Amino acid sequence: MSTNMAELQDYLDFFVTQALKEDVGDGDHTSLACIPSDARSKARLYVKDPGVIAGMDVAAYIFRHVDPSSTFTPKVKDGQPVSYGDVAFEVECNAQALLRAERLVLNTMQRMTGIATLSNRFKFEVEDLNVTILDTRKTTPLIRPLEKLAVKLGGCDNYRFGLFDWIMIKDNHIDACGSITAAIERVAAYQKEKGTDLGVTVEVRNLVELHEVLQVGQVTRILLDNFELPLMEEAVHTVNKRFETEASGGVNIHNVREVALTGVDYVSVGALTHSAQSLDLSLKVVKEVVA
Repeated sequence: MSTNMAELQDYLDFFVTQALKEDVGDGDHTSLACIPSDARSKARLYVKDPGVIAGMDVAAYIFRHVDPSSTFTPKVKDGQPVSYGDVAFEVECNAQALLRAERLVLNTMQRMTGIATLSNRFKFEVEDLNVTILDTRKTTPLIRPLEKLAVKLGGCDNYRFGLFDWIMIKDNHIDACGSITAAIERVAAYQKEKGTDLGVTVEVRNLVELHEVLQVGQVTRILLDNFELPLMEEAVHTVNKRFETEASGGVNIHNVREVALTGVDYVSVGALTHSAQSLDLSLKVVKEVVA
């Protein structure tokens, strides 16, 4: 699945419909009781924490979903740095619809903005180095497209979207299969039988396994899992660009630069999604009602 907004229409239809069903149920009874059905209101989204904004296009989509006549006016762009007090957007909308959408917009944007902000911090640490920071599949079920979009907006890259678009031979596959050689050869036979040409990553835990991979070949990338830095540097030198190299395991904002300096081509960081803290945003209705 793509993280391009233009290609996410079916997913967004599903996501917004189900999320509103979860939150609204048989009706927002507070708004139905307090607010005339034909009233219209304007609201502004205020930034409460510094970071990198993400989810603007998703917010606009949500407001259009609840009120096709809504007017969404962005003040910043997705992926742009923001500071405390900034107004991210203004929206003019049916008042009841606005309040139905409020929490969905906030929850989604706060989550996405937190991921984009953390991703941007990782990018900043290595931006002068020839390395690519990747996310992983350690995402929240059913909102992976939005989380991976946020990673991109923060300046890092997406790895495989799921189990279907890249082959990754990990320790459990190897142990269940019996050996690295057997696992790689079975993957090659499977791809030939199915007529597929997916990228193949194989995980190695030590230099012995690395040499085994170098002997059998037939992979795209070698993942160096939880290697100490001197061993990782030796492994990269041993591979000598015959295959792509990737570092994974225990990578954080404090050591990512040291990991990148070993010469690996990629560093995969589960923390981009599983440890990102949501940023505080606030949607406030402007008191005067739009006629």
